[in-house]
Amino acid sequence: MSVFTRSRAGKVLGGLALVGASALVLAGCAGGGDAAAPSASSSGGAVSTADGTFSVGTILPATGNLAFLGPPEVAGVKLAIKDIEATGDAFPFKTTLTERDSGDTTTDIATQSATELVSAGADVVIGAASSGVSFTFVDQLVNAGIVQISPANTSPDFTTYADDGYYWRTAPSDVLQGRVLGNLMTGDGAANVGIIYINDPYGTGLKDNATKAIEAAGGEVSVAVPYNPGDTVFTSQVDQLLAAKPDAIAVIAFEETSSIIPQLVNTQGFPGSKVYFVDGNLSNSYEFQPGTLQGAKGTLPGNPADTAFQSRLLEVDPALTDFSYAPESYDAVIVAALAAAQAKDDSGTAIRDNLQSVTEGGEKCTTFADCLTLINDGKDIDYDGVSGPITFDANGDPTEAYIGIYQYGADNKYTLLNTEFGSLNE
Repeated sequence: MSVFTRSRAGKVLGGLALVGASALVLAGCAGGGDAAAPSASSSGGAVSTADGTFSVGTILPATGNLAFLGPPEVAGVKLAIKDIEATGDAFPFKTTLTERDSGDTTTDIATQSATELVSAGADVVIGAASSGVSFTFVDQLVNAGIVQISPANTSPDFTTYADDGYYWRTAPSDVLQGRVLGNLMTGDGAANVGIIYINDPYGTGLKDNATKAIEAAGGEVSVAVPYNPGDTVFTSQVDQLLAAKPDAIAVIAFEETSSIIPQLVNTQGFPGSKVYFVDGNLSNSYEFQPGTLQGAKGTLPGNPADTAFQSRLLEVDPALTDFSYAPESYDAVIVAALAAAQAKDDSGTAIRDNLQSVTEGGEKCTTFADCLTLINDGKDIDYDGVSGPITFDANGDPTEAYIGIYQYGADNKYTLLNTEFGSLNE
């Protein structure tokens, strides 16, 4: 059985190792938002108690600038609930699901949703997709003793956030994606790089880590231009970018990309093949002129997943056209349920204290049913999920993850080129 081993202060990530691998990968997308909220200090009077019900809440985007991420994430959660319930009495708790919207950082929808889930007695909350949105309500959940597991937060700021061990994520920090992005651009021959980025924890973190990788490879970021959430006109930012005559441009943005690209490529004539996207804007839904994005590349965190898992998601939501962060959402629910089963206690504190243990060191298992059988037989487990091996570190970060590299065709749709498997060592 486990004991609580999360570090209070957190540890610094480092020692990245990447190994190339060809595989089919599910698309992923990161979150973003405003500056971090003040850190929480303790859970105080926890409201999540052992009541025999494994209560799952979601704060995922039904509206806002990451609304395209909501359907696959929700489908992943619902599929996990289905698999948990399929084990019947072997899982010792009743299971409930309460869904709420996250909105984005221009609204207070997420904080209201968190208040409602606290009142509803949630034990674990899945969300938000946006790092900035998560920062607006993480303290509420910490103070209530409710575990938060984000399937898509990638801001490095969460690694050392004072969360009393209640915050976790199944998506890797942008320490990893930033390095993959930077290495991709320099590997393609770019020596003089420009970056336009959203001025929030996601955008600045990804920009900083990409810059480190570019400079380490002998390249230079000659211009990095921020924009603010809510901006709609990008003429001045594009002019600043092009004045530096970059070989390639990274666009670290969300839905604002639909305004940035026409200005950059169609109006100013910058080659679409020299544009690089990230998980926040790699999408197949852009309505650009044919060929606008031909040759453009992008990075998305996500484990290779076979068509069988996608088919199962489509059974939950037949309207899905994208599977971004569905694997990470699925695994977030599964690891929480396994932690509760191992603790024989469905409270948020018990889940917190067992999350790291069920992802490392024990007997390998890859399905909820198989892992639950091992737990019920008194064995220690090591769950490897559909999103990857997970293996949480003391800060609640996955220590290993996949980053997919994609390329757009003339139809402005992206397809997989290859994946990189990265290890973030303590």
